[in-house]
Amino acid sequence: MTTPLREALARGRFCYVVELVASALTREAQLLETASSLARLPEVAAGSITSYAGGGMGHDPLRVAAAARARGLSPNVHLTCVSQDRSGLGKTLEDMHALALENVFVLTGDYPRAGDQPPVFDLDSVQLVRLIADQRRAGRPFHVAVAVSPFKYTEADCLYQYVKLEKKIAAGADLAITQVGWDARKFAELKHYLDARGLATPLLGNVYVLGPRTAERMARGEPPGCWVSPELLAVVRAESQTADGGRRARLERAARTVAVLRGLGYAGAYLGGTHDARQIAWITQRAGELAPRWEALAAELHYGDPGGFYLNAHRAVPAPARPPLPRLLEGLGRLVPVTRDTPVGRGLARGLRWIDRSPTAAAALERVELAVKKPLFGCQACGNCVLGHLEYVCPQTCPKQLRNGPCGGTRAGWCEVVPDQPCVWVSVYERARAADRLDALKVYVPPPDRGLHGTSSWINYYLGRDRRPESPAPTLR
Repeated sequence: MTTPLREALARGRFCYVVELVASALTREAQLLETASSLARLPEVAAGSITSYAGGGMGHDPLRVAAAARARGLSPNVHLTCVSQDRSGLGKTLEDMHALALENVFVLTGDYPRAGDQPPVFDLDSVQLVRLIADQRRAGRPFHVAVAVSPFKYTEADCLYQYVKLEKKIAAGADLAITQVGWDARKFAELKHYLDARGLATPLLGNVYVLGPRTAERMARGEPPGCWVSPELLAVVRAESQTADGGRRARLERAARTVAVLRGLGYAGAYLGGTHDARQIAWITQRAGELAPRWEALAAELHYGDPGGFYLNAHRAVPAPARPPLPRLLEGLGRLVPVTRDTPVGRGLARGLRWIDRSPTAAAALERVELAVKKPLFGCQACGNCVLGHLEYVCPQTCPKQLRNGPCGGTRAGWCEVVPDQPCVWVSVYERARAADRLDALKVYVPPPDRGLHGTSSWINYYLGRDRRPESPAPTLR
């Protein structure tokens, strides 16, 4: 059995996925009426059913997805890491398989709003793709879409998005969907990045029908990862003063963006900002009319950051100096190798095995370890230390506890959750660049064994209990 989305991608037919925001503010009956109308549009390959839009719970996405399919619309179900641990995510995938829901859109998820349920973030999006790939090997035919944001205008933010996308593809992703943006150079940059690496993963470009209220919110960075430039905000404000409130202008901009995506070789468009089937039909028809002019239209779609980072146009900036502590620790490691397969390492393993036999001694060692590592690295006693693989930056200090790179919510190097705090992944990137080790960022870091929290990572490492990264992927070009 195949789905319309999978079939369209396999045949190379430009297709559309329309986002259905299953928020608590939208009546479920209204969502299903929309699904029925979209199902009558042959260009629409799927309806993307959100599950945690903007950091707030909405309708049950599986129930909405099953009902939408009954009305003729193939669903693409959002599955976020924010609301469930790995056991719960596995159960959701079992439920999806039982309901024959194959299309899954894997996302980290926005941090919960104040007063909502507490966050989980047991897995990150790369680890969740791996979990789904394991289920596919067991015979469950999931088709996995993942997110990427090319609309980042600092080097660390941008390149880490691309590196993380490579990790998602290596983990088993079938399709990548961009975040919201209005910058043709960034759409082209992402396509070129994948092409240059021989990665044929299909891309859908996010095309949002932008009205004035949403533009005002996105100009403030709400929801996280969505950004409207001052220039575009001024244009949308001016459009809203016209007789139709800017409706025709925003539909035209959406159609022009689709035409650009077609010209760039994208596999399709991911449409948001409207559920109106008549508007969707107009956009698809108009985009076809505009397709021959795509290069001129691309030159007009320039609402990025004029002074921001672009991969093929940035000036080389000297790498920042590495902090002394990582250099010291690495120097000591070369001077006295302590890995498990060295004589010193084997001696440490014997001593730690003896300590481990005494709960009192093991607990005392954990307290000593925490006393050393907390002031130096912000250690949170996860028991699965990966400092040596992440440039001596503790991933537990990331509010989402991600282990394979930043979420899409960063803005100019600042954290989505704590806006006045630099994103910890910027430090990882800058240290790796200073050490000429950007290749190492592509290492897959597995989820930690949560049962080891509060135990000594030194004991866990030497006794082989913890979860550690694998070998690096091929060199970045």
